[in-house]
Amino acid sequence: MMKLEKAMAIALFSVVLAGIGPVGSAVADTPWQKAHPRREEVNGRLAHQNHRIHQEVREGELTRRQAGRLHREDHRIRQEERDMAGQNGSHITRLEHRTLNQQENAVSRQIGR
Repeated sequence: MMKLEKAMAIALFSVVLAGIGPVGSAVADTPWQKAHPRREEVNGRLAHQNHRIHQEVREGELTRRQAGRLHREDHRIRQEERDMAGQNGSHITRLEHRTLNQQENAVSRQIGR
């Protein structure tokens, strides 16, 4: 009975978050997000990939070792984004944005294969 209650609570929590997520993010654009849309997109994708990696581990699709490797790759991309921004007045150029997206695409293809 306890497992069923826990599953129901998790399902309810997920539904609540799903309902709040898009509305909250559309309304809550901060000045930083408005000033740095390319960086915001890159960081948003990295956060989404982090969630996907955790989900795949929970579902048994990825081992913890595979997840660790993917997290390290994402961490490297995030650090590269910060380094690029540091060289350009806290912005990233279109070319840098494209490069980071290509790197994220490569990691994304490895999640849930």
